[in-house]
Amino acid sequence: MQSFVPSKNILSASSSRYTSYTLSNYKKLPHIARLSDEQKFVIDVVGSVLPFKTNSYVVNELIDWDNIPNDPIFILNFPQKEMLDPVHFSEMAKRIRREASKEEIRKCANSIREELNPHSAGQLEYNRPSLNGEMLSGMQHKYKETVLYFPSQGQTCHAYCTFCFRWPQFVGIDELRFAMRETELLIDYITKHPEVTDLLFTGGDPMIMRTKTLASYIHPILAADIPHLQTIRFGSKSLSYWPHRFVNDADADDLLELFEEIIASGRHLTFMANFNSPRELETDIVQEAIGRIRATGALVRTQSPLLRHINDDPGIWADMWKKQVKLGCVPYYMFVARNTGAYRYFGLPLVTAWEIYRRAYQQVSGIARTVRGPSMSAFPGKVQVVGVSEIRGEKVLVLQMLQGRDSDWVRKPFFAAYDEKATWLDELKPAFGEERFFFDKE
Repeated sequence: MQSFVPSKNILSASSSRYTSYTLSNYKKLPHIARLSDEQKFVIDVVGSVLPFKTNSYVVNELIDWDNIPNDPIFILNFPQKEMLDPVHFSEMAKRIRREASKEEIRKCANSIREELNPHSAGQLEYNRPSLNGEMLSGMQHKYKETVLYFPSQGQTCHAYCTFCFRWPQFVGIDELRFAMRETELLIDYITKHPEVTDLLFTGGDPMIMRTKTLASYIHPILAADIPHLQTIRFGSKSLSYWPHRFVNDADADDLLELFEEIIASGRHLTFMANFNSPRELETDIVQEAIGRIRATGALVRTQSPLLRHINDDPGIWADMWKKQVKLGCVPYYMFVARNTGAYRYFGLPLVTAWEIYRRAYQQVSGIARTVRGPSMSAFPGKVQVVGVSEIRGEKVLVLQMLQGRDSDWVRKPFFAAYDEKATWLDELKPAFGEERFFFDKE
């Protein structure tokens, strides 16, 4: 295994200093002078309902401030008015205008949040496992091979994506939040479930933790030496939002040594990187960060939802996949924007999503055609839109599950009546006059 190259600290300490910006201090940004008072008011209103956070790297290196408000990275970080229903926007706006108390604003925000489908696809009710009669609030086990783990100290991010389907993690409502500190319960659970081969650290973002903290979770897992645990994954946006984490943060080398420890234990390590725009792949620092992660022996897989206003163009996806392959990454998933939070702003009809995927796929070589999509992480499983066809004189959507709550459902084709407006599985009706889809019987 090729070892990573120790950091050369190619950037000065000042250029790599992390500064976070939220509702409380974003108006101090020099760039904000480019925004009108109305645009700033919109950020205050929407940011009081949906989480808002960005940082110095994003605002200085990624956003094109000459292309405001249309720049995709700006939209990816800064709240837009249409991200809230007009009624919800009006309810919050009148409170912001009259400088209502923090408690009144909080109650209004929570009331709106309840209507935004905060835990889509049954995450809260059906995905949390139990051990010896105790519900494990910081884990999900939807698919038999893979357990998701939400370490309590990794439940924030370097910046918040405005489309994020896990926005309830960041709004301060404990009953909507997944988090767990006890690694012992995780180990006990996996040990008792030999069908589990993969453990995914998610959040939030596990890369927000210092290496010493992350190691306090990883080392007990490695020491347990669970024979059927083959793969450890990290789901992270940090390569996009703070690539310094892997190059010149104070403990960057320690983090990469931890990656090497995982691989030396005989396990596969996959870094699940979220890139939503080609711009996120173009800076020198992100390219160096990717190279350093790969040098540890870890595999970098890439994924993103398909998002209106951000990447709803086949050329953007083809460009993104080509750049990823050139950097040694493996394109993995094109997701459909989940039906939660601001999805009415970002979502696209499933037929449109399929057309974008198909046309982008046509523009890349077989090396990039590892990517799967468009895929909905819906209640029964990861449902892929395979295409549009005509069967027995009826125009239909052809679908299949790439993963399912019941593994017998995987790769079983099924058909929905053609609907050019549907954006999610529950908006589709079975084809051929059937009353329900096969999985509804379960």
